[in-house]
Amino acid sequence: MRTAPVPRLLLLVLLALLAAPRLSLSAAEFNLATATIADINAAFNAGALTSETLTQLYLKRIAAYEPTLHAIITLNPRALEQARALDAERKARGPRSPLHGVPVVLKDNFDTSDLPTTAGFYGLKDHVPAKDAFLVSKLRSAGAVILAKVNLSEFASGGAMSSLGGQSRNPHDLERTPAGSSGGTGVAIAANYAPLGYGTDTGGSIRGPSTANGIVGLKPTHGLLSRSGIIPLALSFDTGGPMARSVYDIAVSLNVTVGEDPTDAATRKSAGRIVTDYTKALDRQALRGARIGVARDFLGQDAEVDTLFESALSALRGAGAVLVDVKYPEVLHKMRGDLYNAIRRPEFKWQVQDYLATTRPGLPKTHADILALSEKISAPNAAGIMQNNGRLALYRQEAKSPPLTDPTYVAAVQHGLPFVRETLRGLFTTHQLDAIVYPTNPRRPARIGEEQPGGSAATTAPSPSNFANLSGFPDLILPAGFTSTGLPVGISFFGTDFSEARLLALGYAYEQATLNLRLPRHAPALAGELIRY
Repeated sequence: MRTAPVPRLLLLVLLALLAAPRLSLSAAEFNLATATIADINAAFNAGALTSETLTQLYLKRIAAYEPTLHAIITLNPRALEQARALDAERKARGPRSPLHGVPVVLKDNFDTSDLPTTAGFYGLKDHVPAKDAFLVSKLRSAGAVILAKVNLSEFASGGAMSSLGGQSRNPHDLERTPAGSSGGTGVAIAANYAPLGYGTDTGGSIRGPSTANGIVGLKPTHGLLSRSGIIPLALSFDTGGPMARSVYDIAVSLNVTVGEDPTDAATRKSAGRIVTDYTKALDRQALRGARIGVARDFLGQDAEVDTLFESALSALRGAGAVLVDVKYPEVLHKMRGDLYNAIRRPEFKWQVQDYLATTRPGLPKTHADILALSEKISAPNAAGIMQNNGRLALYRQEAKSPPLTDPTYVAAVQHGLPFVRETLRGLFTTHQLDAIVYPTNPRRPARIGEEQPGGSAATTAPSPSNFANLSGFPDLILPAGFTSTGLPVGISFFGTDFSEARLLALGYAYEQATLNLRLPRHAPALAGELIRY
């Protein structure tokens, strides 16, 4: 049987294709705007990117968008030098970890032995600690480049501003707050100044900025990460935690930073409960059959936020989750604000003094010193120091706090916190829940100057975020979408203690199904951020 002749035109096309240069099957691209730490390492391994070049790209973004956003307090002047050294080490011996050569930003209440640690307070502008915080030392050992110390609510409380760093601005809308207290970290990660940053959370201070800036953030279980070398706000609640642009990057960061610290007794709780590799928990199918509680108590504050949250629920349902409406017991709603303040205010007054005792002579040593210095600034001065009236009001409230031997404080810690923790645990057990979801902040980011007292989701009446602090349980935040005016909205995945691996799995499945990340309008991509190889 004869085959049909090949038409002349088709034959010419086939010959031309055979003669054309062959495209490499390994062709890829690195896009700074969407790159995860896995993408960064792929580009490193391919020889298409170095830590020095990556650091330069992030420094270029900082130069372009600061000081408009007021995210940065101190840039590391040796960042490029350190990146070059890490490139040489990679070439000679290979990478130390997935964070080798990766720039990281730190909220400026983490001790760094080579950069000032100020808590945003002008009275500590010359404070350089003797050693790194435990978490910072782990990051450096993993090969991370500490790129910058970033702005925060002063002493991690109040609105998203500080006397030293000024008012941070939301890169999605410069008239809106980025939320506090880890506002500088939220802005820096949203504006893509680095792929990974660290904040602290005492009552919502990672979660508020994560939702307001449209990024991923984790408030971990109390005791999963060491707090040694972090300026305290209230040690009963305080924890550091990662903020990033993907769930994968959060998981990578935990691999590097978890572990017991002999100088932080809280980390003893993590013994035997740490996962060796959190990235292995990530599963696109994790929502299939998962029982997800829906806390509707916190809706009804903003119609667009409610609409986006309902869309998020549809996505969860579409990915196979079983949704169960749950209600927090009324007693928890009634007690949470008073219980939180009965612990948080006295703890800061007395615990910050323990930290200040470790600083060099000439720096403030007591809460009274902080208050007195704050009262001296009634208007911006020639050195750029700002008055911070919101934080000043909190200093005055804290000054009235009783000692930590006061019966009310002792009862709150010894009886109030266990009651909240076990009541919430009962909610998970009764409904056999993998997680509870809620809108992290049931209102869109407020206009600057119109924030709720306290400046974060912690004390905003309709938000339940400080239940995670009162219980010590983890809370994972992801972008849930954007309002009609481009403002981010977040969804929280709240779990029981040391359930981070499960929360990350659920969050990853939701993230991959929705892909809600976007660069802010006031921090667009720059030339040179797309590398093809």
